Amino acid sequence: MNVLVIEDEPKVAGFIKKGLEEQAYVVTLAFDGRTGINLGIETDFDLIILDVMLPNFNGFEVCKYIRRYKKEVPILILTALGTVNDKVEGLESGADDYLTKPFHFEELLARIKALLRRQSAAKPGKTYTAGDLVIDCYQKTVFRGGKEIILTAKEFTLLEVLMANKGRVLSRIFIAESVWGINFDRGTNVIDVYINYLRSKIDKGFSKKHIHTVIGMGYVLKD
Repeated sequence: MNVLVIEDEPKVAGFIKKGLEEQAYVVTLAFDGRTGINLGIETDFDLIILDVMLPNFNGFEVCKYIRRYKKEVPILILTALGTVNDKVEGLESGADDYLTKPFHFEELLARIKALLRRQSAAKPGKTYTAGDLVIDCYQKTVFRGGKEIILTAKEFTLLEVLMANKGRVLSRIFIAESVWGINFDRGTNVIDVYINYLRSKIDKGFSKKHIHTVIGMGYVLKD
């Protein structure tokens, strides 16, 4: 597995590189945002670990640039910024997971493995429908009533989980682990924020609503 680590602190970068190489990963380092963008776009990596506070371009900007060209590569943001707004901004930029410094290497490794499992379990070409709502998991497109709906990467993943489990009430824990990975901070309201984002794009303006809240249990997507 080839991993790109974009981190401007040499000690942190070296710590991650040493630990991952001991687990048989091949690690490439970048110490600034511009180099990280170039490597992330020009080279095929199985995973990208990305700091936020970087020279030239910050991590959120780097993530957005890479996402324009690499839709599938898992991106893990690693940073000292740990507020809900910071996490939302990181996920909105296209990241798949978010780990706050300081961290234990064992947790980082567990999150990496979880992201790679989710990546390998993806089923490109799969299409889900619910009424006039259609999601193409290969093309990464969403249509409702024949009109295309533009979603962020994280919104798309959340909708994919809901569509794949259509008619089933999903707990917040299930959604958190499926969309954001293990050890998600369940004390935040990020799930509610993203459900509202989806509702505003999927259901707003339509008389029939697809996404429903089941009080005390979670959320369900219905035809």
